[in-house]
Amino acid sequence: MLRRASEEHVSVVIRGAGTKKDWGRTPQRIDAILSTRGLYRVLAHQHGDLTATIEAGAALREVNVALSRHKQWLPLDPSFAGAATIGGILAANDSGPLRHRYGTPRDLVIGTQVATADGLLAKSGGQVVKNVAGYDLSKLLAGSFGSLAAIVSATFKLSPLPAASRTLVAAARDAEELNHLVCEVMASQLEPIAFEIHVPTFALLLRFASAPAAVEAQVHAAQMLLGAAKLVDGDAERALWTEHNERIWSGAGAVIRASWLPADVAAGVDPHRRRSERAGARHRPAPGIRRVRQRRAPARVGGAQSAGRRLGQSRGPRTAVRLAEARL
Repeated sequence: MLRRASEEHVSVVIRGAGTKKDWGRTPQRIDAILSTRGLYRVLAHQHGDLTATIEAGAALREVNVALSRHKQWLPLDPSFAGAATIGGILAANDSGPLRHRYGTPRDLVIGTQVATADGLLAKSGGQVVKNVAGYDLSKLLAGSFGSLAAIVSATFKLSPLPAASRTLVAAARDAEELNHLVCEVMASQLEPIAFEIHVPTFALLLRFASAPAAVEAQVHAAQMLLGAAKLVDGDAERALWTEHNERIWSGAGAVIRASWLPADVAAGVDPHRRRSERAGARHRPAPGIRRVRQRRAPARVGGAQSAGRRLGQSRGPRTAVRLAEARL
């Protein structure tokens, strides 16, 4: 199909589950849709080497159910992880809070098989973690949104499935206290697998997952550091992280990326402080993500609008401005 489409100059869109169909640049025309849902198998699971080769149309949730038989998993939690397919996750390089510990799909992929635009099958990388032969083209595909080739299968590094998981939710009175909690955790010996802040409610979310004894020790140390914090586990914990991960995509408006130093979180999440600092002192940028909706269209907003258009989600110059989420 791809060879014929190339010869006849047919525009082809590659589709998995369609969870990211609004991401990236909107195609000028669509002549054909190439679905990967027929490719849903786990081709190889080398559980002794902690690697697995998976076809592009396999749903992440089903893949992790299969891997869990050997107490392993692919530690990715992209948006709408219940339906997202392996090929789409890798093509968008989509990740969630777990990237704090495990990284993004680009960090976990070690090999791919792809179909090029002229219909040829090509391979890159391998099936072992320590593989230094040739160019690492698999990482080039991560975030390419299907513009380079159609992913047929991919090989990933796996991790042991944690025996226990707990989440602490620490509420802060305001942005200044939230900033203080973030700095306290960063200066401590805590090792959460997810480390997020939730605004505008000003809450800190820490997830610990490991052996039961290790989790209990980490939770106890975190409670001593943070004071009163809500402990969540089981189904409630899974629901909490699902809602937190998907809420950034659940409303109308453009999605942009902004950054602050962790020590300057308060300046980033508090609109009143941002206004005062624009009139006086400057603060430095550093890692973080936020969603913004614009009420007005001042000159400085042009970059945000163009970012929204690149994501295919721009609502024009009079879209809503509201800080919905920040991630460290």
